[in-house]
Amino acid sequence: MYIKKQRLLTPGPTPLYPPALHAMMASDIHHRTEDFRKAYRSCLADLKEVMGTANDVLMFASSGTGAMDASVSNLFSKGDKVIVCVAGKFGERWAEIAKAYGLDAHVLTVPYGQVVSPAQVEAALALAPDTKGVFVQASETSTGAAHDVRAMAAAVSKTGAIFVVDAITGLGTMPLDIDGWGLDVVIGGSQKAFMIPPGLAFLSVSPKAWKFAETATLPHFYFNLKKEKKSGDAGESSWTPSTALILALAEALRYVKQIGMAHLIENAQMLAAATRAAAGKLGLELFSAGSPGSSVTAVRAPAGMDSGVIVKEFKTRFGSVIANGQGSMKGQIFRIAHLGYFDFADLFAMVAGLEIILNANGYPVKYGTGVAAVQEIYEHAAVKPQTVNA
Repeated sequence: MYIKKQRLLTPGPTPLYPPALHAMMASDIHHRTEDFRKAYRSCLADLKEVMGTANDVLMFASSGTGAMDASVSNLFSKGDKVIVCVAGKFGERWAEIAKAYGLDAHVLTVPYGQVVSPAQVEAALALAPDTKGVFVQASETSTGAAHDVRAMAAAVSKTGAIFVVDAITGLGTMPLDIDGWGLDVVIGGSQKAFMIPPGLAFLSVSPKAWKFAETATLPHFYFNLKKEKKSGDAGESSWTPSTALILALAEALRYVKQIGMAHLIENAQMLAAATRAAAGKLGLELFSAGSPGSSVTAVRAPAGMDSGVIVKEFKTRFGSVIANGQGSMKGQIFRIAHLGYFDFADLFAMVAGLEIILNANGYPVKYGTGVAAVQEIYEHAAVKPQTVNA
């Protein structure tokens, strides 16, 4: 009751991997030395490995939005026709970036909680065969929904357009076969499944996308993909890098390689499935029930209850931080994350706390109902059968 450990249960920033945090203490290193170049090269190589791509991977000292900005300013020209998929707050960000750079954007908008279908993308491409690019979120974190990236990519690959995927919360929570599916630009961020603080953005760039860079005329300076590739090939960043975060990322990537990217994704998927099961047992409604993702689960607050109450109660009672709804969904949903350095013990505690909060605010539930649902998922999906000696 008196000691409250802060627990981040948000879809970014996420809990920090302790060895990565310790690695940051060695950041009194000059970034134009061979010692740092070794760490930088290692990060870029390991990013390629865990992302599963032979494409170039570049890194910037910025939030993930910086890489989103770079993918527009480096690969397109003013007036280019593009298709923007908007299914939530971060899809709206794609539309805002396209507008800021003067692109001719056809925006495919669906209500929050739903997803843009591959058929909608294919139909839009058929109506505008001169489309230069398609933008989407793999995982729309504001609603808990996941797009069918593979099917969308199949539609885009038949055209001359490039497919630009914000996978900032998709990497490490869902399968993304960058090369096999033809994902031309895939964007990630440090504070999500990679378990370190905010401040690093990275993106993979396909040969098809690099050809677009040859003819693009939009202005850019700091976010210069060609310059960053040249610097990266030499083991450096173009500008002063975030040395502490790069050292942290190097450590986190070693951990991801140790457990395997597929297992990191499976971990998120199991936690998401268990959260959905718990919500159902507690009589709560999922917000994106039709296309739920594994980075975060969005749950509707009980009728008559503001989701902000649940968010506040987690903080005051347990020192835990969960996410409210964003935009028009603020006060209607709360969001629980599963990406990165989360395990089942975190989920047991979160669901137990949720049961207490619901009871305390006039929504009666039987204690242990949701927790039992999580335990069952753990028992059947996470515990390996033990060998019995004869």
